[in-house]
Amino acid sequence: MELKQIIKSSAFRELLIFSGLLGVALIVSTLISDMTFATSLISSDDNISAISGATGGEGDIKSLAKTILNFFLGFLGFVATVMVIYGGVLYVTSAGNEENVQKAKKILMYAVVGIVIILISFALINTILGAGLGGASTTTTG
Repeated sequence: MELKQIIKSSAFRELLIFSGLLGVALIVSTLISDMTFATSLISSDDNISAISGATGGEGDIKSLAKTILNFFLGFLGFVATVMVIYGGVLYVTSAGNEENVQKAKKILMYAVVGIVIILISFALINTILGAGLGGASTTTTG
């Protein structure tokens, strides 16, 4: 396979996009870990209990970002699970129609790939942001 064909392939483009997004995530997590820019967001005059209530009990930006990202990944996991169910129903009800069988197989394959990507993203986000939080969430109750 020539280099020109490899560069034009969709798998190479997807790998390049994934690598770029991973690089951006690492850069953002590095900037968030610096936290010098975030210390000026909350001053001693602010009502800390009101801020904590407005952010769902999260005390800092990292915990809030982790909670938001986990919510979106959970939602995407739900959507991918619905797509697996839809693909399965389409496959079972295809009644031998080759077009519907191929469509169902594509939906199932993409949904499973999506679930794998979501699980990897969940692990990366919780590892990177969890390490910045000292290995555990700093949420307070009460």
